[in-house]
Amino acid sequence: MSETTEVVVIGGGYAGVMAANRLTGRADVRVTLVNPRPHFVERIRLHQLVGGSDDAVVAYQDVLAGRVRLVVDSVTGIDTAARTVTLASGATAGYDYLVYAVGSHSASTPEHAYPVTSFEEARRLRPVVEAATAVTVVGAGPAGIETAAELAEAGHDVTLVCGGQLGPYLHPAGRRAVASRLAALGVRMLVDAVVREVTRDAVRLTDGRELPSPVTIWTAGFGVPDLARRSGLSTDETGRLRTDETLTSVDDDRVLAAGDAAAPSGLPYRMGCQSAVQLGPQAAETVLSRLDGRPPSPVEVGFAGQCLSLGRRAGIFQFSHRDDTAIRLHLGGRLGAKVKEWVCRSTVWQLKYESRKPGVRKWWAKDARRRDRLAAQPAAV
Repeated sequence: MSETTEVVVIGGGYAGVMAANRLTGRADVRVTLVNPRPHFVERIRLHQLVGGSDDAVVAYQDVLAGRVRLVVDSVTGIDTAARTVTLASGATAGYDYLVYAVGSHSASTPEHAYPVTSFEEARRLRPVVEAATAVTVVGAGPAGIETAAELAEAGHDVTLVCGGQLGPYLHPAGRRAVASRLAALGVRMLVDAVVREVTRDAVRLTDGRELPSPVTIWTAGFGVPDLARRSGLSTDETGRLRTDETLTSVDDDRVLAAGDAAAPSGLPYRMGCQSAVQLGPQAAETVLSRLDGRPPSPVEVGFAGQCLSLGRRAGIFQFSHRDDTAIRLHLGGRLGAKVKEWVCRSTVWQLKYESRKPGVRKWWAKDARRRDRLAAQPAAV
């Protein structure tokens, strides 16, 4: 290995930026971040981009350490034997360590529906929504709830097809609060309704009902890019890179994973920025530990809950145990909206802080119950 350690980070989302920034804390590490777009995307604001209340982007110069080399391109292949990545432009980049932080995207989306999990998807949807009066949102997880509320508050006639349940993560008390707010906004909620087919102008349900729908937005389910699988690395059934508890690939100790694309010990964390901003720096710490000749520490991720915007004037913060189990306590209404906005801003602040003072803060919390869950999972890696 050369005197300078080359680290390539694939993906410039929450986990990738945190990992890249943390790695700059060591002077003999050179970091290259490969991302397909030249700006940082606030994915937790994409529903606002669709609704027209935010552009959902931040300049990389504001959140990325100056020592990180940003390459605007896409990785098309990983050669672990040669320790190189191939880019869509045809170029290659060598590495001593690789951090795989490719994030997530929409699961399979019907032909006539609009996904909303990427910047390009949300931007493409914005003018379509502006021209429509009625909209159907399929999926009642965070993305579906926030999109439905945002558009209903803007004056659209919104139907939310919930599948099995509205807000599956929420405690029943929090779920009732969300349902009440959506109803006040005029959102028509169809619980226990499953989509069979989406056409150009309708949504057909498995119970035989047909809903007129000039615009259908699909938020049901998330997947992971198949780059790791195509490159011969072990993945779980969703496509996440299989790692041990130090976020190291089970196939190659020079490959780490962070964020939505990581599956540590076969027990991955909930996808989202809350886990990503913790997993990113911890993947970097595994690299730094190995460079120091120290054994890397096992991953520690703790959750505080789930925060949802319900339009610009209301929101909810659903508290949880550290192990991501929702509890009865929640904050709603205008206070919930203020907390949600604070969370969005503080997440960007964390990226900025890490870019200026890499490694100073350790803001992840311990989930004391993870060890028990791992012990009860015989198939864990």
